[in-house]
Amino acid sequence: MSATRLDPQDPSLERLTDLASSSFGGRAIFATDEWFAAAHLLLTPDAPVFITDKFTDYGKWMDGWETRRKRIAGQDWCIIELGLRGTIDAIDVDTAFFTGNHSPRVSVQAARFSSDHSTWPQALQKLTAKALPAGQERAMGVAASAEDLALAEQLKSHEWVDILPFVELRPGYEATRHNVFKIVQQGPWTHLRLNMFPDGGIARLRVYGTVLKDWTQVPPMQLVDLVSAEHGGKIIGFNDAHYGHPKNLIAPGRSKTMAGGWETARKSTRPAVLTANAATGLLEVPGKDWCVLKLGHAGVIHEVEVDTNHFKGNFPESCVLFGTTFHGKADQDVLGDNIVWKPILPRLKLRAHEQQYFSVQKGIVNLVPEGVNFVKLEMFPDGGISRLRLRGYKKDAQSSL
Repeated sequence: MSATRLDPQDPSLERLTDLASSSFGGRAIFATDEWFAAAHLLLTPDAPVFITDKFTDYGKWMDGWETRRKRIAGQDWCIIELGLRGTIDAIDVDTAFFTGNHSPRVSVQAARFSSDHSTWPQALQKLTAKALPAGQERAMGVAASAEDLALAEQLKSHEWVDILPFVELRPGYEATRHNVFKIVQQGPWTHLRLNMFPDGGIARLRVYGTVLKDWTQVPPMQLVDLVSAEHGGKIIGFNDAHYGHPKNLIAPGRSKTMAGGWETARKSTRPAVLTANAATGLLEVPGKDWCVLKLGHAGVIHEVEVDTNHFKGNFPESCVLFGTTFHGKADQDVLGDNIVWKPILPRLKLRAHEQQYFSVQKGIVNLVPEGVNFVKLEMFPDGGISRLRLRGYKKDAQSSL
């Protein structure tokens, strides 16, 4: 089995979800060695950084997973529990800033375990119970204990399915850091084994794929965020992502900074003097920005939350939301001019740095009883929105489309 390298700039990667991200609960539950830098950093959603004069008691601080120089037989490896169960389309092994100390070769194996943890192998249950929650810092300057190593070896993870064969990595210079590979054995998967040959450093592991949520476990009358990335929502298209990508709109939690939201460039076509409509009070502007998202499951939207957290001098003046039902061969076809979009949220003014809630109950959200599976968010004229939540009820007649 050979591996196919992909262009790191391929826009289709941005439409996929990083299943391993710690923001979704992804975590390292075992690592053979974490001397210079601990394995949890592999899954950090933020881009890696380099701090020239930062050192620890164990050596140069690095933003990633870095093992000591191997002086015994073997090779280093770690086990990762994905935050979200899903199929994997591509893996990016990012060696950013590891220029003289990157791992020269890697491979990845995968396994699928039930959502019922009680059915897992005892060794996996014990490793999982001992592991720190996602996002918490693992200790550096350590190697795996004999007990943990014995548990990890009981899993026989070296016999899991090979999804990325033995491949060479390029060093962490800007032009070569992203080692993106196409994954053929897509899964779905729940756990990965990342192998270094024999040692070294990796900044980030991005596992790009599609979330497979078990919607049969969601009761028909349970209010749920239909567009959340955790529930299978994803970005399909947009016109501008100058400062922040619209995929951030459906990320978990509230954004920590402006960089964690969707922000577009200022409209160069804006008039010299802005005017407002006398009747509505809304600005009369020639342009707008838009993005289209696919819901994790077709459903009837009852509540809309638009959050402009951190956008204080650059929030949009207003926004509007539409929905449609589309079952074409390719999701991208929903961007065509022939699609009929039904109004869900009328054009309403937004406010700075604030969560705003609109609902059917308040008479603001237009109910589409037959449900929708795609939505289009438009903002006027430009600016930033950090999160979009669309709470509603799934349509039983539809699949996860």
